Amino acid sequence: MKEMWCIPPKANAAYVCCMEDVLEVYTSPYDPKRPLICMDEVPKQLLAESRDPLPVQPGKTARYDYEYKRAGIANVFMFYEPLTGKRHIEIMERRTRQDWAHVMREISDRLYPEAEKIVVVLDNLNTHTPASFYVAFDPDEARRLTNRFEFHYTPKHGSWLNMAEIELSVLSRQCINRRIPDQEVLSKEVHAWVDQRNECAVKVRWQFTNADARIKLLSLYPKIHI
Repeated sequence: MKEMWCIPPKANAAYVCCMEDVLEVYTSPYDPKRPLICMDEVPKQLLAESRDPLPVQPGKTARYDYEYKRAGIANVFMFYEPLTGKRHIEIMERRTRQDWAHVMREISDRLYPEAEKIVVVLDNLNTHTPASFYVAFDPDEARRLTNRFEFHYTPKHGSWLNMAEIELSVLSRQCINRRIPDQEVLSKEVHAWVDQRNECAVKVRWQFTNADARIKLLSLYPKIHI
């Protein structure tokens, strides 16, 4: 009896295909003409204090009232370039197709104007598609932007493959895991964090490869017996 690899069941096949595609992208060497960026987003609830906090005093920590005022939601778009240790963040009031499209145009034309193609790892949220360019811009501009990017999608339930998610987790723990009253303060705090982290060129030490996946995630690769 001989075992051979086969195409997994439909759900697993889609997962494996996207996973191996992303992991292969991560092995590509640095090329300034084809920069690799990881993109993700997260909403941030804005909360204002209902009463002024009591400052730190000898023998006492700062004290905050348990009540707060809801001040809306902002959306944080994270773009992380793993091979250089640089990240860029855009903060928007919403997370519509148009918002994503305008942010991506900013990435294309301001951050990487000289790139021949911008390689992007991102999740498969329904707003994260070239179709959003056609919702936001005229057909010529939408086509231009579509041709500027090469998208590689993480599988459903596989967002752990996106290094931008790791950066968002660090951002939350180090910077925004507290009450922030408005978008202006959020932007100021977040960009100070970005500047400090970029200055140190902090990188994610990604070591998981397709070879590792085929061993550690073997159950996703069904076998047949012939």
